Amino acid sequence: MEKEETLERFYKDILGKESSLLDNDTKQFNLFSFEDCIDPLVIKYRRRDFYKVTLLKGRSIIHYSDQSLEAEGTTLAFFSPEIPYTIEMPDNTLQGQYFIFRAPYFNEHYRQDIRELPLFTPGFKPIYILNKIQEKKIIQFFNKMQTELLSDYKFKHDLIRNQISEIIHFAQKLQPAQTFYEQIDANVRITSVFNQLLDLQFPIEPEHNRLEMRSPRDYAEKLYIHVNHLNHALKTTTGKTTTVLISARIINEAKILLKHSHYNITEISRSLGFDDPTHFGHFFKKQTGQPPSAYRI
Repeated sequence: MEKEETLERFYKDILGKESSLLDNDTKQFNLFSFEDCIDPLVIKYRRRDFYKVTLLKGRSIIHYSDQSLEAEGTTLAFFSPEIPYTIEMPDNTLQGQYFIFRAPYFNEHYRQDIRELPLFTPGFKPIYILNKIQEKKIIQFFNKMQTELLSDYKFKHDLIRNQISEIIHFAQKLQPAQTFYEQIDANVRITSVFNQLLDLQFPIEPEHNRLEMRSPRDYAEKLYIHVNHLNHALKTTTGKTTTVLISARIINEAKILLKHSHYNITEISRSLGFDDPTHFGHFFKKQTGQPPSAYRI
């Protein structure tokens, strides 16, 4: 089970690009709009091995470590490799820009380690809701970085690093959005991220991918909480246990594959995490009252 997303994996999964095609500085730093992404609405809840600074527009819910912020308008968020996070867009639209960079890109040209900056210290919530004047200023910083990135100037990355520093210090002078944190019930937050993780497991294509997470413990580890905590949260919000919710989703996917695919039962069972087709048959019959063969068309 993947614990974090690397920059190389980001380029491959989100942008459909191989990092080997990029020069060294561009591997370490890049700037994008959400329109550049293959699937901008899929932002998995996990750690990354790079820093990310995001300018979001519209209604969003940011799950950051053990807290959540629901914001509307323009939000500036700083994400470090130390903290798992994800972003939800309830209206199914993701607008804005972001840039990513690894620590060496920044540290090699400044005396201070970026991890020592207040913005990235443990316990700090570096998320800011911007007014119109602040938004305009941040957009100017982003535009300057974009202009330099597209230029042929030999020392353009020195100027980009200066803009990163300007944004960091600009933000550190602002009041963080911690005072704006909605009191989103912790159980609701956990349920929301659990559902996202569950959704990302599907659909299954037996030739190309296999169900990675089948047990409640798998999901609890991804959420960095104890499995009993996860089960309590889901039971409170849905009335169902973690096992019941996972099993229902697996059964639903199994029915789809049995009815609408050419894969045989052995291939389907293995793709859903059952090494022994007999175990899959017992599981399926227990959940539905019928054997898998009954769902073949």
